[in-house]
Amino acid sequence: MTVRLRAHHLLCLLTYVGKGYSPAFTANYDKVVGRLGEGEAVLIVSGPDDICAPMLSEPEPHCLGEGAAERDGLAARDVGALLGRPIQAGDRLVLDASGLSRMRKAFSAGLTRQACSGCEWSGLCSAVAGSGFHDTRL
Repeated sequence: MTVRLRAHHLLCLLTYVGKGYSPAFTANYDKVVGRLGEGEAVLIVSGPDDICAPMLSEPEPHCLGEGAAERDGLAARDVGALLGRPIQAGDRLVLDASGLSRMRKAFSAGLTRQACSGCEWSGLCSAVAGSGFHDTRL
């Protein structure tokens, strides 16, 4: 199987410590992280992904908004530059330990954080990065 992820969730995964919008959201996120931890590949998608799924039943899910799409574009650009390859819908990649470590170092250095500007979770993510990514689930 393959985990469907939008580009900005490549950054969100780096600091995920089990907090989220709702209990259903975090339970689902834990399942997605478990699948990635077992080595499932990632398929980059445009729009809502496997992490967004529990929010799609809300009246106005923010994952359908313009802001999320803008974050995707910025994250794809920055992560692509870091990895030395374009990141776009349809791409597949595996998030192995080496790649995650490299992405976390760049995140801590602020090299891939432009997509995080204005995000309500940015403070938490900064704290997690500042702690050396202690207690992250992936």
